[in-house]
Amino acid sequence: MKLQLNKAHYPVTALGPGRRIGIWTQGCSIRCPGCVSLDTWKPDRSKSIEVGALIAWCKRVCGGAVDGVTISGGEPFDQPKALGALLDGLILWRKTSGQSFDILCYSGYRVERLRKEHPRLLDRIDALMCDPYVESLATERPWRGSDNQRLVPLTTLGHSRYDAYIDAAGEEPKRFQVVADGKRIWFVGIPHRGDLDRIEQACAERGVSLAATSWRA
Repeated sequence: MKLQLNKAHYPVTALGPGRRIGIWTQGCSIRCPGCVSLDTWKPDRSKSIEVGALIAWCKRVCGGAVDGVTISGGEPFDQPKALGALLDGLILWRKTSGQSFDILCYSGYRVERLRKEHPRLLDRIDALMCDPYVESLATERPWRGSDNQRLVPLTTLGHSRYDAYIDAAGEEPKRFQVVADGKRIWFVGIPHRGDLDRIEQACAERGVSLAATSWRA
């Protein structure tokens, strides 16, 4: 089974508690206005990867020291079969290794719709961050892009890790990571409105020009 993958990174500390593996899928049919990840919208089969190879990378990159896996996008539920295979692989790894990492998944769909259309996928996720991004609804709540988005724990592990953050506002500061891989600079986390433009301006003032940005078409 192949998954269209935009990128993967470890460690991620800005999208969930602890040190996490971040997996971003490629392709999103929701396309929320104001989204900062326009580069993940268009499906792209050339970015496909075998789920088994992605699981092997996860095991190798973290060396067993991982608190959770965050799956974002793109829209993960636009690839339900591949998402299911990924979740199965992660759960098998967790079970056979004796680890207790949680699985947090982002979606622009409402949880009510996902419960009707993809109940078996939700059964394999510990916590869901759901609902479409609304640019006008700024928020200080952790790990959310807009204030309407809901954090929904789905398992016992999910409740133990995320119940304290359901209505938290400002207690857990928003984190924003800058990652350089030798070819590009990219960001992990949920920026405040205008942050990315300010970063671009600061780079320009220092003689650094950004050839392409994910938050502009």
